Amino acid sequence: MSRRVDLVVPGDPAQLTGGYLYDANIAASLRAQGWTVTVHGLPGRFPDADAQAREAFDATLSALPAGRQVVIDGLALGGLPELAHAHAGRLDLIALIHHPLADEGGLCTTLQRCLLASERAALAAARTIITTSRHTARRLAHFGVRPNRLQVVEPGVRALPLAAADADIPKLLCVASLTPRKGHGLLVAALARVADLDWQCDCIGSLARDPVHAGTIAAQIAAAGLDGRVRLSGECTDDALCAAYAAADLFVLPSRYEGYGMVITEAVAAGLPVLTTSGGALGETLPHGAGLAMPVDDVDAFASALRALLSNREHRLQLRDGARRARSGLRDWTRAGFEFATALDRHAATNHLAQGRHA
Repeated sequence: MSRRVDLVVPGDPAQLTGGYLYDANIAASLRAQGWTVTVHGLPGRFPDADAQAREAFDATLSALPAGRQVVIDGLALGGLPELAHAHAGRLDLIALIHHPLADEGGLCTTLQRCLLASERAALAAARTIITTSRHTARRLAHFGVRPNRLQVVEPGVRALPLAAADADIPKLLCVASLTPRKGHGLLVAALARVADLDWQCDCIGSLARDPVHAGTIAAQIAAAGLDGRVRLSGECTDDALCAAYAAADLFVLPSRYEGYGMVITEAVAAGLPVLTTSGGALGETLPHGAGLAMPVDDVDAFASALRALLSNREHRLQLRDGARRARSGLRDWTRAGFEFATALDRHAATNHLAQGRHA
């Protein structure tokens, strides 16, 4: 008999950020295992939900039959605790948390506090919480979530062609939406300090999620005189992204915080050396010997590491070889999907036992 689950996400499920790609790949893997998976995209503003978001969330859950197993992405769940609790008695709710909402960059203190309180309340409506990294599981434990409610299912990675990563003039690649948390400002500042060296940098990622911030970064590039060397390419097709990985020599990600950092794993899958930060889970996501992780928001350290890697080809190639060794141990999406299915089955068994004790 086919197992069934509904997955509720905010906005268009086809978005190309890490969280949405995780959701899409897990759904595809579950379907390959014989599950019936229905993905519901909710209109409206999240996580500080507006009226449209509230109505869509309530209507979507109300339309599902009683007892249905429903996985709700934390970006949708965390801002609507009262509706989550209203449906928790009728539906079997599971939270999927990529990283706590209050850990998003660029938030004012008041909004951070509101999101923290709201997400804590919303998580209480779910018996099981699936996180995408051990780091996020530890963060939620600090929120008071009991360990027996937490299950970790880390992302998988697709197979990518092996990059040569040996050009005399290195091509740097950054894959991240232009939002404050991703740290593009630090990257541009660091690149300005190594302008005397030969390199090119391509930044792939949405310019539309925070147009004001994207404009600020573009102005910073121009002011640094790097217009011809740093390109803000926006989002691209999957084929173009694969080609960008294959053509790159060094992957850079200056994020202030990541719940996992799937693009780091993709870079390693392409055999690219990595320069990133230790923000959030990044220090754990980057395999040992495949790259360097600098302190968050430390432009001096990031620029120094950039200079070392750009000016010392042998150092860069040592890390490239480390990435090549690490790529063979990366988990694919099939394995991640099996682990997610196991988490759902474990939740169902625990829920059944709990209901039996209260019968």
